[in-house]
Amino acid sequence: MNSTNKPMAASSHSGSRLLKAVLFLLIFSLGFIMGMISMANFPNFYGSPLLSPMLLSVSSLAPSSTPMPTPTAPSPSPETPCVWPPSPPSPTDPSASLPSPTERPAAPMGLTAFLAPTSVVHTMTDEELLWRASMAPKVSRTPYSRVPKVAFLFLVRNQLPLRPLWEKFFAGHNQSLYSIYVHSYPPFAASLPTDSVFYGRMIPSQKTTWGDSNLVEAERRLLANALLDMSNERFALLSESCIPIFDFPTVYAHLTGSNDSFVDCFDNNGAMARYRQDVFAPHNITQAQWRKGSQWFEMDRALAVEVVSDEAYFPAFRGCRHCVIDEHYIPTLVSLLRWRRNANRTLTYMEWRPRSPHPRSHGARDVTEELLRKMRSGAANCTYNGAPSDICFVFARKFTPDTLGPLLDLAPKVMGFG
Repeated sequence: MNSTNKPMAASSHSGSRLLKAVLFLLIFSLGFIMGMISMANFPNFYGSPLLSPMLLSVSSLAPSSTPMPTPTAPSPSPETPCVWPPSPPSPTDPSASLPSPTERPAAPMGLTAFLAPTSVVHTMTDEELLWRASMAPKVSRTPYSRVPKVAFLFLVRNQLPLRPLWEKFFAGHNQSLYSIYVHSYPPFAASLPTDSVFYGRMIPSQKTTWGDSNLVEAERRLLANALLDMSNERFALLSESCIPIFDFPTVYAHLTGSNDSFVDCFDNNGAMARYRQDVFAPHNITQAQWRKGSQWFEMDRALAVEVVSDEAYFPAFRGCRHCVIDEHYIPTLVSLLRWRRNANRTLTYMEWRPRSPHPRSHGARDVTEELLRKMRSGAANCTYNGAPSDICFVFARKFTPDTLGPLLDLAPKVMGFG
């Protein structure tokens, strides 16, 4: 009886072991299949911060035949870490243009960065620059404390020989009241000392020729660069032979306190000589609207925006070879716009010689106290904001480089600075 029960017990025991093995294989296969499914659908699951502590705790419970190493600081791997390859974005997927989660968002730009560029150096083309400068806010009230600045625009031929006199003019005055822009081709920035007010104020420039359209393009380029600073309210065009004949506070007050721009504008017989009907009539510029005047202007911000944004009339002047565009374009534009806030005169003193297209040049021997006082008193009666004024001019030209010494000597006594 006992001998017959032993084989049956052995057979039952082996059957139980077989059943356990089948169940183990079944559970293992099911776990493997579920693991593959989860990896396909949740590729970042096992690297999640929630699962890592769980895996760490499970692995710490497993027996180990080797001793635990002493913890050390992790060293950077010389190999490139593996990254789950991203699938290419679909053109129709709206999330395709969104930044990667690893990208840092750009720092937000505040109002200050929009109001004034930190440098006059840029890579904009003339087309891009004029487009950017033509933007004008429609809201008259400013949401910040605004101090009007005067932009001094120097259109020069590769040097500023009278720079030391201008340095004396600007010395000691807050730079929040003025800004300087220099157009020169070729540039001469390397010759400027780093403590000069002209240092770093050279705008991207191009070659200019007297009487050519590229001269007016340079003027528009200067205006456009200055318009990028929202605090610039008045714009004065100057040459390398120009000098200030009053001190900075007088010039600043005269410019910022005026209700008008100062663009020389007249329509005598001499002005009509350069009008070409075949060139200008197709652009709706009649002879009655044609004007002439001095190139050296001083204008307010509203008129400066009109000059840089003009696309209707400037192409006609650009195509005229013998029109002396620098003396006719802006005066004629003022006439075409019917600009009422204009004094129809320049603030830059010049002495014109009879039957000569160019003003007289002043050399070192010409610079006297009498000459400077005559320029300061004005050669003709003039008005300022509708009332008679003792100041008709605040700048003067043409002074040759050898006048620097005499001008520096006379500036403290006559012009009030230096």
